[in-house]
Amino acid sequence: MRVLITGACGQLGKCLQDSFKESGHEVIAAGRSELDITSSNSVEAFVLAHEPDVIINAAAYTSVDKAEAEPDLAFKVNAEAVAHLAAAVNKIGAFLIHVSTDYVFDGSSTRPYREIDSVNPMGVYGKSKLAGEKEAEKAKRYVIVRAAWIFSEYGSNFLKTMVMLGSERDSLAIVNDQIGTPTYAGDLAAALRVLAEKPPVNGTYHFSGGQHCSWYGFAQEIFQACGDLKADFQFPVVNPIPTSEFPTPAKRPAFSVLDGSLLEARVGIREGSWADSLRDVCSKVLEADDAAKK
Repeated sequence: MRVLITGACGQLGKCLQDSFKESGHEVIAAGRSELDITSSNSVEAFVLAHEPDVIINAAAYTSVDKAEAEPDLAFKVNAEAVAHLAAAVNKIGAFLIHVSTDYVFDGSSTRPYREIDSVNPMGVYGKSKLAGEKEAEKAKRYVIVRAAWIFSEYGSNFLKTMVMLGSERDSLAIVNDQIGTPTYAGDLAAALRVLAEKPPVNGTYHFSGGQHCSWYGFAQEIFQACGDLKADFQFPVVNPIPTSEFPTPAKRPAFSVLDGSLLEARVGIREGSWADSLRDVCSKVLEADDAAKK
């Protein structure tokens, strides 16, 4: 099988490359320098030249706050580009796997969100990702996978930010009234690989990272793991605060927990476990930081 990964230089893209590395499949890893997904001509030419069996779209505009000031760019990357990919896969009969987000919901639920629940994005980022889902549905063969609070040893994410700040500050104030499920990008990548190998019926699915928590709770677990791994790690005091004390340009869902039971029922893909992955990821981040300081 020939698999094209867009957004290959992002944290999910790199984890996808890791997951496929020993699979025996041919992987075409395309970052921005190899493929401009916002250009319909570029997408068509690239796809026709390589003729992948599967395209996994891990590319996205993910700057939630900046999106409020750059709506045109957010929609160009998160929606228009998906339209180009859907048109291209239809030309060659390929299968499209498109990655979406919990931000398509408004966070007002009191139970984990299911795929059939009503969407109501609050900001530009969520709206652009929802528009991208609509474009992905135009592919003759597709799956949309929503995930939340993605972290890894790659790129920029909450975990890496906490590790960096933990070595610089004595105390931190972290939001405690936004609830979600941290999701290791490696677990998500493994799930997407299974979907590429055994495509289910067209539709939208949720992939959950395991036990839900607040950002404050997640930060505490990160620092605990770092402290266990490194004796001289500076363990900051973590103070819980409400969202109202940490205003941002874009509103965040107060509750972002996704129900992944449909994916397990139809494909046999169980939810990930961020708690099981946390120590290994923290170890890799700490090692990389130590190497960078030498």
